[in-house]
Amino acid sequence: MTLRLLVATTNAHKVNEIRGLLAGVPAELTTLAQWPDVDAPEETGSTFEENARAKARYYAAATGELTVAEDSGLEIDALGGRPGVESARFGGADTPYPEKFALIYRALADRGAVDSAARFVCALVLADRDRILFETRATVEGRIAPAPKGTGGFGYDPIFFYPPYGQTLAEAGERKADVSHRGQAVRALRAFLESRF
Repeated sequence: MTLRLLVATTNAHKVNEIRGLLAGVPAELTTLAQWPDVDAPEETGSTFEENARAKARYYAAATGELTVAEDSGLEIDALGGRPGVESARFGGADTPYPEKFALIYRALADRGAVDSAARFVCALVLADRDRILFETRATVEGRIAPAPKGTGGFGYDPIFFYPPYGQTLAEAGERKADVSHRGQAVRALRAFLESRF
């Protein structure tokens, strides 16, 4: 039996990551590109979990598809956990990531904490209509790099230094998926799908 699974994101990088992590699962993955008339919901949650649940339920109800949605971002200890759930919108939704990095480095310099501890967080939810079938939260711990480094990955990867690798996640290549927050969460989803379907 082949599942149809809607990956509820417009971020092509996330879709590619999830597609790779679910390779071999008997599922036909669709994306929001197949549902151009469905507007995005407002992300008003105060936690990654609240936003992921809301998105999964919203898109599952709007499309009738079994839907996986996630909310993820970067928490920086010296900034009180910011940008957190505002990661994608930090400094403005259309602000390029190099400018977001500059804002973060300025804020950290003001606090004398340029190498603050930080973590990536991913909350992932699978929903069928209004019913949540599965949810998980995954994190990867690291520090803010002295300066952006690496051209791989996306988002905040160039400023996230992962000590066990001795490099940023943007420099980690294929090894990123082995430890990343989204990699862990999607592998947990994969185990759930394989056990249930």
